[in-house]
Amino acid sequence: MIALNTTAVAWVIFAVVTIGWITYYFLNNASARKELGSEVEMAPNRKPYYDDETLEGRRLERMQFLGVILLATMVIGLPVYWILEPDRQAGAIDKKQEEFIGWGSDLFESTANGGFNCSGCHGGMKATGGQAPYAVTDPNTGDVRAVNWFAPALNTVFYRFSKEEVRFILNYGRPFSPMSAWGAPGGGPMTEQNIETLLVYLESIQIQPEGCLTDTSVTKDADPYVCDGGTLPATTQDEIQKAVDVYLAANPGASEGEALFNLDLASGAYSCARCHTQGWSYGDPGVTAQGGMGWNLTGGATNSHFPTEADMISFIKAGSVNGKKYGMQGQGSGRMPGFGHMLTDEQIKAIVEYVRSL
Repeated sequence: MIALNTTAVAWVIFAVVTIGWITYYFLNNASARKELGSEVEMAPNRKPYYDDETLEGRRLERMQFLGVILLATMVIGLPVYWILEPDRQAGAIDKKQEEFIGWGSDLFESTANGGFNCSGCHGGMKATGGQAPYAVTDPNTGDVRAVNWFAPALNTVFYRFSKEEVRFILNYGRPFSPMSAWGAPGGGPMTEQNIETLLVYLESIQIQPEGCLTDTSVTKDADPYVCDGGTLPATTQDEIQKAVDVYLAANPGASEGEALFNLDLASGAYSCARCHTQGWSYGDPGVTAQGGMGWNLTGGATNSHFPTEADMISFIKAGSVNGKKYGMQGQGSGRMPGFGHMLTDEQIKAIVEYVRSL
């Protein structure tokens, strides 16, 4: 649109003003009368001015015509400016957003391409999930071994975490995992501006939701990053269902809740076992749900912490919020993601029934 390129509009205005002044200078200089004699003989303030006939004739009409032109410019120009200004502002915001996405993309790039190698662990520039080299230490023997840690997909990260929670993870990392602190507050190499542009890039690669009630695009002020009524695309839900079917086929007698809890996607992005089963993240799972990064869910602890099934469902859908109360005397840290926009109500209910049976 006309008003979108702010720089171009500014250059056009500058060129018009410059040409106008140059034209005025030459016309005024050409019309100036020669002095009659020296400055002493005829000073400018002593020269006779225009007579009444001249002042009230063509000159007056010319000034009136210029006044009408200026008035028309204001009458037409101000409404045009009022119409175009919102687009100009939107264009400036979009341009800045594009710049931020570009800067964030450069940071997300592999080390070979000058980035911080986020893409190397999280599955390329679209962040569909990958693996990261890591070393784990056996607490009993002290033996150290190299493993490949399943790094989660980030193209749905704002479905699970708020923007501030993702910022916190980027700044301070994830203890006991390959995700180190990248922001300056946590001792990492990235500035506050780096983290901000990285967040903007992550927003740009989020999977677009389906079934939005108000718009076909994502509502950026939503928390998590989805529009009202939006859900994951059917293709993503199909992927989840295929993983459930594979698990059930390999584990006869298992429930759907158990399958969802131990969901084995390539990225492991939606698996409860990722945090609640020791060793799951690097392909060597211990006893199911006995705790890892997340707390132990076995032995009836879950049932005493969440007196009712409905309380637990609400918590899993929303996730923990830093400092906010949940369950029986629980205080959120923000580390537990919300799955209300990732899984259906039926799937979450199946998970809760399975966990409460442990």
